[in-house]
Amino acid sequence: MKITLKDGSVKEYREPKTVLAIAADVSEGLARIACAGEVNGEILDLRTEIREDCALNIITVNDAEGLKVIRHTASHVMAEAVQRLFPDAKVAIGPAIENGFYYDFDHAPFSREDLDSIEAEMKKIIKEGHEITRFTLPREEAIQYMKERNEPYKVELIEDLPEDAEISFYDQGGFVDLCAGPHLMSTKGIKAFKLISSSMAYWRGDEHKAQLQRIYATAFQKKEELKAYLEHLEDIKKRDHNRLGREMELFTTVDVVGQGLPLILPKGVKMIQKLQRWIEDLEDNEWGYVRTKTPLMAKSDLYKISGHWDHYKDGMFVLGDEEKDKEVFALRPMTCPFQYYVYKNSQKSYRDLPYRMGETSTLFRAEESGEMHGLTRVRQFTISEGHLVIRPDQTEEELKNCLDLAYYTLSTLGLQEDVTYRLSKWDPANREKYLGDEAYWENTQDALRKILLEKKVPFVEADGEAAFYGPKIDIQAKNVYGKEDTMITIQLDCAIAENFDMYYIDENGDKIRPYIIHRTSMGCYERTLAWLIEKYAGKFPTWLCPEQARVLPISDKYNDYAGRVAAELKKNGVDASVDARSEKIGFKIRAARLDKLPYMLVVGQQEEADGTVSVRSRFAGNEGVKPLDAFIEQIGKEIRTKEIRKELPEEEKAR
Repeated sequence: MKITLKDGSVKEYREPKTVLAIAADVSEGLARIACAGEVNGEILDLRTEIREDCALNIITVNDAEGLKVIRHTASHVMAEAVQRLFPDAKVAIGPAIENGFYYDFDHAPFSREDLDSIEAEMKKIIKEGHEITRFTLPREEAIQYMKERNEPYKVELIEDLPEDAEISFYDQGGFVDLCAGPHLMSTKGIKAFKLISSSMAYWRGDEHKAQLQRIYATAFQKKEELKAYLEHLEDIKKRDHNRLGREMELFTTVDVVGQGLPLILPKGVKMIQKLQRWIEDLEDNEWGYVRTKTPLMAKSDLYKISGHWDHYKDGMFVLGDEEKDKEVFALRPMTCPFQYYVYKNSQKSYRDLPYRMGETSTLFRAEESGEMHGLTRVRQFTISEGHLVIRPDQTEEELKNCLDLAYYTLSTLGLQEDVTYRLSKWDPANREKYLGDEAYWENTQDALRKILLEKKVPFVEADGEAAFYGPKIDIQAKNVYGKEDTMITIQLDCAIAENFDMYYIDENGDKIRPYIIHRTSMGCYERTLAWLIEKYAGKFPTWLCPEQARVLPISDKYNDYAGRVAAELKKNGVDASVDARSEKIGFKIRAARLDKLPYMLVVGQQEEADGTVSVRSRFAGNEGVKPLDAFIEQIGKEIRTKEIRKELPEEEKAR
């Protein structure tokens, strides 16, 4: 048989060879760092025996797939360590993930001390250097084998496999786990690892199933790589909006209010208010929107017309019982059906289109409790929602305008480099979930794809991510932990108008069904606030800061002048305050720095006499003494232009 290697060279063998044996034949050094083999594009175990011609790439510890193998093996070592220390623990699943691995256990919650003990036990197992072997069993034997080992979660996994499936297991010195592999040849191959945290997780992600305990961990080939990653995690913790947003008193949560129902505190409200006023003025004054205000709830009849009752009811908060109550209401999960009736309030002609409606909409969605996280996944949120009723011939131009508006919004916020674009398509295998036929979906998806290609926007395509009525351009962003969420969406809908008998009168006097674009210009305000907290680590651009300048009198004698300075700043649209505490100026400056303020204005005898302020900024340190009018002009321009001023390195600030 002929084995074609990655470099194009060919190895010939008369007898079957394992991937590891072929790696050793190439070089002993390659065999030492080999983790798996890519055989005709498929990642397989080093133990795999090759019997026919193929293309083979040896996966090593230096490859991304090799790191996955190391981490997957480490997850098994962790499971063995847990069962050594806690014999009653039942194992569930333990995959490698983007930044490490995890394993789920049926056990009481793990403390940090428990994790430290598990780490120590893992080091013992690795030092013991158990050879890892693979064996298979027929399905029924595999089920019986796991029943005898009292592993009910493994039994359930096997029972879900086809009856003719051959089930593989890996044995590392007596600890046996159900697994498809691949794995390292020995536990000694794990060089550097760390258990990060533990949390609750539902079995198979279903809140109606058992609550398990998930241990998150990571592993690397080199200790230096692990050290760098742990330092990265420390930076992440400092940026995590769920922690930093509370420390900065932007929001909080209270158990008796409810999960996914954050309380936005005054500083957070100030930031959202600035975003909202900016977006509303932008849409209305520059992009031709009319503003609507519609109810927070409606009868079920409305959602039945729109199709949401059939397609989205499980995600809605329903008020009442259809079997008992004369009328059943639901809190709105979206604004579109309400705005359709705004459109229908008066007859429209082709000259009235596009008719662009914008609304700052508070919405409600019955998210599962396991999905809740800070401000990014909540049950009540406010969104910069809009619906454009258009003629078919206006589709391309209006879609481009929506994309341009989204990009302008992101650019102003300094977030344009942090997003990816996704064409969210229907899933032909689940046609019952969607309106329209195959031709409808191909045509609408092609329309969005054309816009992305013409705008030269890099994008990926994803099946099954469309709304039930049409495809979407979703603008995605990741939080500091790598979790991806949709920030802005643009959706093309050529079907719903018929449900609501929406039409316009064309130039011939005929009634024509319009198309509808569902879009957001910035998305959810709460999620955007979370994103901004993490992006800037709380050091926001001046225009967004809830407090933009703080006046610091060097003693009580200058409180009156400080008050006059703050009043003048406020008169000119600057959010300013006075620190009138009887503290030393150094203490006040440190406090302002901890609050991440853009500007501190120190005032004393000379400043009062000259009508000046001594400016210290987060960006440049000591900016010197300036006339108050000059500073007002400086900060006013920064706010008006929404400038994102860069921060100098600390050594330059000190000069």
